[in-house]
This record gives sequence, structure tokens and C-alpha cells, in this order.
Amino acid sequence: MKNQLNTLAAALSVGLLWGVGLLLWTLIALQWGMGVSSLELVMEWYPAYEITATGAFIGLLWGFLDGFLGTYILVSLYNFIAKKLSK
Repeated sequence: MKNQLNTLAAALSVGLLWGVGLLLWTLIALQWGMGVSSLELVMEWYPAYEITATGAFIGLLWGFLDGFLGTYILVSLYNFIAKKLSK
């Protein structure tokens, strides 16, 4: 079908983007102190995540999982609706 998106490719892409982004964001906050207040909000959502070197890798895992699952659900829903509307 023309309107279908590749669910797995989209989920992997966003998962990697969010996971690596959170890793880099945490490392930047550690090094230069930028974005710490925003990351404190992230700490409320992701268990065991903290603004440390270890926390950066925990954030990578949580970010990937969060981005992957959220995008997988979103694209699956999109494909379902696109299929129904094309009939």
C-alpha cells in the first residue's frame, strides 16, 4: 500500500535518535552544566536515570525504549487509519 510506513524502521530511527540525544544531553550537562533543570524533569520519568556518566547510559537505554515503543505504536496506528481511509 502506498500510504504505509515501515513501522520497524521508523521505531528504530526515533529510538536511536532519542536515546543518543539523551546520552549526549546528559554528557553536555555534566561537562558544562547546560540543560540540568530540564534533565531533572527527565529524572522523574525514567527510573534509575540521573545526571551522571552511568545515568547517561541508563538514559540511552530508557530513551531508546521510550522512543521505539512510542513510535511503533504511533506508526502502527497511522498505518491502520491510512488503510481504512484508502478503502
